[in-house]
Formats: sequence, structure tokens, C-alpha cells
Amino acid sequence: MLNTQTTFVLYEEEVGKVKEVIDNLLDASNAKSIYLVDKNGQMIASTGNVAEIDATSLASLTAGNIAATGGLAKLIGEKEFAIQFHEGEKDNIHISIVSSRVILVVIFDQRSSLGLVRLRVKKASNALTVIFDEISAKEKAQGSTQGMANPFAEITDDDIDNLFS
Repeated sequence: MLNTQTTFVLYEEEVGKVKEVIDNLLDASNAKSIYLVDKNGQMIASTGNVAEIDATSLASLTAGNIAATGGLAKLIGEKEFAIQFHEGEKDNIHISIVSSRVILVVIFDQRSSLGLVRLRVKKASNALTVIFDEISAKEKAQGSTQGMANPFAEITDDDIDNLFS
């Protein structure tokens, strides 16, 4: 399956806003940890008790999970499954797609509930959507003033082959 997701750049201002949203979500939902991952499997931000988990593996496995369930969704005529929930013996994982761009992963235990997490994730998703819409608008404005949004767009496969020949 071809990944048509575009990448984006987060500057210090946006990173601060994202971190504030997920920190607030951590407190409001009484979660153990929260991760924000792009659909390519790259970690964007995390908060909470993150030392216990290999964040790189979590990011790539979450993105793979979203891709796999996206294939299942298409098989039954859905665009995607925007929310997933995995219940374990001790810990639970709530996964949601935010603004069709990023994946929000909330890990929680018995100190919280699925209902509370879902309620708080909805509010946080709205705040994150605003941030990522601002990023998109900024990238479009910079792209129109610079003439080309992607500096690698003009490099061809032949250029790469010539470089390594």
C-alpha cells in the first residue's frame, strides 16, 4: 500500500502547544502516558510515565496497526477506523486518529476509565486539530512565498542513480 501522507515540520512554538495539550490530557484523563505519533511511525511528542516503554517501537507498531486496520476498514467500505481500544489485564490502550494526520495513543490503567479517556481525548483532539490546521496554513503560506514547499521535489530517481554510480 502506497503511503500518500505528507510530512510536516513542527517548530518550537507548535511543539510547545502540542506538549501543553497532551500534558493537560494526561492530567484530565488520569492516564499513565500519552504519545503523539505521525502516520509514518515517527514519534512527535510524549508525556507521562514514558520510561517504561520503548517509544520507537510503540510509534512504529502503532502506525502499522493503523495501516492494517485501515486495510480492514476499506474491505468493509469504511474510510478508516478513527478509534481503537485494546484492553489488557493491567493496562489499556486507546488509539485515535487526529485530523487524519497523527495518531494519539493513551495508555491507562484501572485508575481511569474508557469513558473518561474517550471524553478527554475528544477535547484534546479538537485542540490538536486546530494546531495542525495552523501548521498546514503556515506551510502553504511559506510554500507560496518560496515557490516550492518541498526542497527535494526536483530530485529525480535518475539523479540519485547518477550520484551513486
